[in-house]
Amino acid sequence: MECWFYHLEQTDVAATLPPLLERCRQRGWRALVRSPLPERLDALDALLWTYRDDSWLPHAVASGSDADTRQPVLLSALPGNGNAAQAVFRLDGAEEGSLDGVERVFVLFDGRDDEAVQRARADFKAARSAGHDMAYWRQDGDGTWTRQA
Repeated sequence: MECWFYHLEQTDVAATLPPLLERCRQRGWRALVRSPLPERLDALDALLWTYRDDSWLPHAVASGSDADTRQPVLLSALPGNGNAAQAVFRLDGAEEGSLDGVERVFVLFDGRDDEAVQRARADFKAARSAGHDMAYWRQDGDGTWTRQA
């Protein structure tokens, strides 16, 4: 399994997440977006319908029902992998949850928030210790994402 860390400094989750979700969908992957913050999930729910005129990301907020299993993108604060996602996005310090069938975990964290950076460092060390394939992405001055060595 791969663990990719995105150090957000110049953009925020709202700008970074939708293109990553689109790439996952292009691969045929289902995506699970985890956040413990209901207000974050509500904001993402609204954003994903309208973030770009030429794109549409079908999604739903997890309800804990069987309907969750049909969602290509599921926004959730619930435990488990409700839509059998291959890609799990962790926001706001969300726990990993079940990783059965997961190909890649994305950890997006605010580089301007010291607590978020410390939490991401601990998560990075834990993922490395678990033997996961690691990637760390950081934005250049022009906003381009660069994979760090």
